[in-house]
Amino acid sequence: MRQVTHWINGKPWSGTAQRQGDVFDPATGQVQARADFATSAEVDLAVGAASAAWPAWRDTSLARRTAILFRFRELLAARREELTGLISSEHGKVRADAAGELDRGIEVAEFACGIAHLLKGEYSENVSTRIDTYSVRQPLGVVAGITPFNFPAMVPMWMFPIAIACGNTFVLKPSEKDPGASVLLAELLAEAGLPDGVFNVVQGDKAAVDAILAHPGIAAVSFVGSTPIARHVYATAAAHGKRVQALGGAKNHMLVLPDADLDAAADAAVSAGYGSAGERCMAVSAVIAVGPAGDELVSRIGQRAQQLVVGPGTDPGAQMGPLITGAHRDRVASYLEPGRTAGGEVLLDGRGLRVAGYEGGFWLGPSLVDKVRPGTPVYDDEVFGPVLCVLRASSFEEGLEIINASPYGNGAAIFTGDGGAARRFGAEVTAGMVGVNVPIPVPMSYYSFGGWKDSLFGDLHIYGPDGVRFYTRGKVTTSRWREPADVNLAFPSSS
Repeated sequence: MRQVTHWINGKPWSGTAQRQGDVFDPATGQVQARADFATSAEVDLAVGAASAAWPAWRDTSLARRTAILFRFRELLAARREELTGLISSEHGKVRADAAGELDRGIEVAEFACGIAHLLKGEYSENVSTRIDTYSVRQPLGVVAGITPFNFPAMVPMWMFPIAIACGNTFVLKPSEKDPGASVLLAELLAEAGLPDGVFNVVQGDKAAVDAILAHPGIAAVSFVGSTPIARHVYATAAAHGKRVQALGGAKNHMLVLPDADLDAAADAAVSAGYGSAGERCMAVSAVIAVGPAGDELVSRIGQRAQQLVVGPGTDPGAQMGPLITGAHRDRVASYLEPGRTAGGEVLLDGRGLRVAGYEGGFWLGPSLVDKVRPGTPVYDDEVFGPVLCVLRASSFEEGLEIINASPYGNGAAIFTGDGGAARRFGAEVTAGMVGVNVPIPVPMSYYSFGGWKDSLFGDLHIYGPDGVRFYTRGKVTTSRWREPADVNLAFPSSS
């Protein structure tokens, strides 16, 4: 049985775990590995290693940090097949989806390679007579990342490349459901020349999370996950004096106006609703069809969804894989019958899906529920699976009102040929990321990713310019080089 353990101070942990957890192959339902679960003692070891490494890493030149990140980026590309295979085997997503995840993570590493430019400060000469002022941004110290199961490589890489480029040291707590990628990333960083202790990994569950949130040696915490846990992370870490960015759940909407290209809209709804079996925080889970667009759009979505090929990640023809665990599959499936009894029409029910040769896998086929209304669990909750809801609205205004009434505000998209409607949507929708004829508006690495309302707890978004700001703090110095002036108790002014 393969063993997944912690990575502390540049090497795998050699201790004996008090608790372990199963890592499943979602396509077969069989246990493929065991992961060690950290206690507060292992978290303390990781933080201690990071604390010891920080002074030297903080003082390491920007050129040296950048050189290591460039080598790391090249190693990611060279080991691409190994990484995508590991992601697919533990998460269940198909290989093409795993490769796309890795590519988006590599983009953030590339962004971090430009840290010498990103950390440039400002300088003002003669703000007062013979007095100059300049600003710099400095690292925080030891920072931590707590990441979800749905992107076991990409989401950690939203965090640690920028954090370590800024001069921090890092402790990662990945999901216990698919932890293998975290250790391989640590190995590649070490191979790239990252000094011991700069990057550490602790495996585990809530016990490890709570130890991180309360640890006095950690200055900041980044989190991506569900809204209830994001709220807990934010409140707990902030109460312990930490800087926090906690990205929560989502109910991403796609508003389709009657003038939209319905084939393009249907393609987008299916791709964004069922990709990665709906286990994406930016998945479209609610389509709002306006006026006469509804029946035809639903028909086209249903036709496409029925043709999707569901199978294991090892099948090159598969378009959608299984869900991460049996318990999660059962939870997602449980929304379909209440959706029907609450007045919705279950047009596609994925509960009967069987994949030949993989009968024990955690399968749920594409499911489609039409005429859903707010106030029902299948709409109100973050289902996080291949269940696409369709709501009907009589006008643009009604559709926008539905979206803005949602407590979530991660992403929202509009499909239309009307530039005025698109502009108004972008200005008035209460979401942090907006797509115009783009269903999954995830920004590139040189912008920042983050939602509004219950989709984000904290002030700063993740990666991009906000990532640099989150992992550093500003310092302003005012200097004068001359003989001491006479005593003057007046308030300083620019004279």
